[in-house]
Amino acid sequence: MIRMNPKPAREESEPTVPTDLGKALAATSMAKAQWRDLTPIARRDFVSWIDSAKQPETRRRRIERACSMLAAGKRRPCCYSIVSFDLHKALAATPMAKAQWSDLTPTERRDFISWMDSAKQPEAHRRRIEKTCAMLAAGKRRP
Repeated sequence: MIRMNPKPAREESEPTVPTDLGKALAATSMAKAQWRDLTPIARRDFVSWIDSAKQPETRRRRIERACSMLAAGKRRPCCYSIVSFDLHKALAATPMAKAQWSDLTPTERRDFISWMDSAKQPEAHRRRIEKTCAMLAAGKRRP
């Protein structure tokens, strides 16, 4: 069993904005205003979506798309599996699992997220997050 010792939410709630995204937001006043209005979790989802791009060209396109979506009033990146804050913290605390998560395909990520979210009780959901980190650290790609 992997023990999690996450930081309190107030210490980890605000994501670091990558320099290239910060410049793009600064150049688009509507996107910048919407960005300030997002919750820290929504901002983290945008940053995570952008950071998950493997090619520089894909990253550039995602930054442009993020600014466009924000200027249009969108509050979440389109077509992106939302990683719960609890899973985000657990992955951050387990480097091997985080590295494996980054290598998963979108379908494999959705499979893990669906499996974790299918647990109805909060305690069962927490156990599935721990089990997911253990499976990922062991190299498994499916729940």
